[in-house]
Amino acid sequence: MACSDLNLSFRAVEEAAFNLGLMPARYRRNSNTFSVEEQYRLFKGSVAVVGCGGLGGYLIEELARVGVGTIKAIDPDVFEEHNLNRQILSLIDNLGTFKARAAMERVCSINPATRLIPINAAFSRDNAHEILSDVQVVADALDSIHTRLVLIDECRNHGIPLVHGSIGGWYGQVSVQYPEDRYLQDLFEGRGDKGIETELGNPSFTPALVASIEAVEVCKVLLGIKSPLVGNLLVIDLRELNFIMLKSKV
Repeated sequence: MACSDLNLSFRAVEEAAFNLGLMPARYRRNSNTFSVEEQYRLFKGSVAVVGCGGLGGYLIEELARVGVGTIKAIDPDVFEEHNLNRQILSLIDNLGTFKARAAMERVCSINPATRLIPINAAFSRDNAHEILSDVQVVADALDSIHTRLVLIDECRNHGIPLVHGSIGGWYGQVSVQYPEDRYLQDLFEGRGDKGIETELGNPSFTPALVASIEAVEVCKVLLGIKSPLVGNLLVIDLRELNFIMLKSKV
């Protein structure tokens, strides 16, 4: 029997299954990773992904597939031809389309039980409260250090954990910061607006890997699982295949 036969949305059917203690079929391959209760917490979770390009596209894809129930996708840009080398949401057929809009269309085709809210605007202090007011965790997929510092500050002001990721060439980094910490502020304050990606470029594999680690950390925050990345920085060198944890506190 299809959802349409019951005149119910996919989201309503999945919620009804969870309320009966059942794992919806689409999530059954998650069963040995998440319990039904944990899967339901992901379903009730709300995440803001700030930036829908290389990192953000993969993040949105993975969060929707794992079953996060509400995703806000924030990005002011449209797809251009140079995005095709690495951005999973970028297609020849949607060049010129708003990235956040493409994210909504993609999620609708993957998991219609996930609510994707597209915001075709740059994150700023002016819209921070509207974007963050009902969000449990924020994923940083930005390429602007100035905007990242604003995001870090506003997450702190709103009491929201932030999962940070950035990339450049063969290299990437991931960290998790809770509102009481300021490791990321110290890391980025005083830098120019653009990171090393302007010099090193970005191949397809680096955003895919870093976004996957960010997606894991987002799920940990939603599930209340303690992570060794909280307050620390994972530095990734794919050329030499080195993964180094830089500890900010003892």
